[in-house]
Amino acid sequence: MVPAEIKPTVTRTALEAVDIRVGTILRVEDIAKSAKLVRLTVDFGDHQRRIIAGLKQERADVRELENRQALFVINLEPKTIMGEESQGMLFDIGYADGVTPCLAVPERLVPNGARAG
Repeated sequence: MVPAEIKPTVTRTALEAVDIRVGTILRVEDIAKSAKLVRLTVDFGDHQRRIIAGLKQERADVRELENRQALFVINLEPKTIMGEESQGMLFDIGYADGVTPCLAVPERLVPNGARAG
């Protein structure tokens, strides 16, 4: 892989506007009409959210992600994807570069809802 060019500089204020938090993936459910999408139910400590993510073709068994912590962007506008509302975005590594994606995860167990940054 050749690293992509660095994106244009952003202000610290712009970066701080993105709310990235740790959540535990409680359930991974199939979205039957999609070849790529699954529905994640994620615990953020004080609430749960539904996150739609394109994980089916990245792993032999997407259910292996259940009970794992990962990073999520939680202040994106909700988006309807194939009739399912997604209330955030899984923060993963590699997809944009054509590398088999992996989760961005904390190095040790931390409380759900803990902020990155």
